[in-house]
Amino acid sequence: MTKMSDPLRIFDDGGATDVGKVRSNNEDSFLVRSDAGVWAVADGMGGHDAGAFASATVVNALQAISGPGPVDDLLAHCREQLAAANRHLLEVADMNGGIVIGATVAVLLAHEGYYACVWSGDSRIYLIRDGRISQLSRDHTEVAELIAEGVLSEEEALTWPRRNVITRAVGVHDELDLEIAQGVLQKGDVFVICSDGLTAHVKDAEILEHVRGNGAQSACDELVALTMERGAIDNVTVVIMRYVPRGSTVVFPNGNVPLPRWGQ
Repeated sequence: MTKMSDPLRIFDDGGATDVGKVRSNNEDSFLVRSDAGVWAVADGMGGHDAGAFASATVVNALQAISGPGPVDDLLAHCREQLAAANRHLLEVADMNGGIVIGATVAVLLAHEGYYACVWSGDSRIYLIRDGRISQLSRDHTEVAELIAEGVLSEEEALTWPRRNVITRAVGVHDELDLEIAQGVLQKGDVFVICSDGLTAHVKDAEILEHVRGNGAQSACDELVALTMERGAIDNVTVVIMRYVPRGSTVVFPNGNVPLPRWGQ
C-alpha cells in the first residue's frame, strides 16, 4: 500500500472486463487510478478494430490526468483530455475515409470528500448509498430521449428498433458534448461504472445485491461472471470504487473486509 497526499481517504476499488460470448474482440477499456482519483469505462464503436482503438485512446487520455487534486481541477483536466481524444479520433477517422471511430465514456473523479461524474454515451455510473442504488448518469440514446419526452413507455422501449442508437460519444462530433454531475462523498458510498454489456443482462437490483456483499474486485468479477452466464451478447466491463475514510470499518455479510488502496 502507498499513502495518499489526502490521509483521510481510502478507496477500495477494482475492475474487470470480458469480450463476452458473441463478439470476437473486446472494444471496452477501463481505468482504475486511485492514486489520481480517476476511474473510467470506455466502450468503443466502429468497424474492425476501430472500436478497440477508440476506447483505448479515450482511456489513455484519461490516464494522463495528474492527481490527486481538488475535484474542480480534476474535472478541468478531464475535460481537456477528453477533448484532445475527441480531436484525435476525428483526425484518424478523416484519414480513414470518414469512418466512425468513437467511444462512449463514463468517468468518476474523487478527492477530499467530493466527487464528479463525467459521461458521454450510454456507459453508466451508479451510486449505492444507504442500501439503495441510483443511476447518476443519464443515457445519451435516442430511446432514452423518447422516454423522457413521453413518446415511449419503458415497456415499448424494450423492443424499439433504434434503442441502441447513441446520441453522444467521444470522436463522433466536432464539439464534444459531456454531461457532468457533482456531489459530496459519504462514508461507504459505492460507485459502479459499467458498459452497456452489463446492463443488457443484469438489473439494477442485482448490481446492488452483488456489490453489497463483496469487496470491490470480487463484486466486479461476480457481475462479469453473471453476465457471461446469461449469454453476454456484448463486451462487458465493470469498475467499482468504494469510499471508506480512515477510521471507518466496512464488514460485508460474507465476513470479508476489503483491502484498502491508498494513492500516492
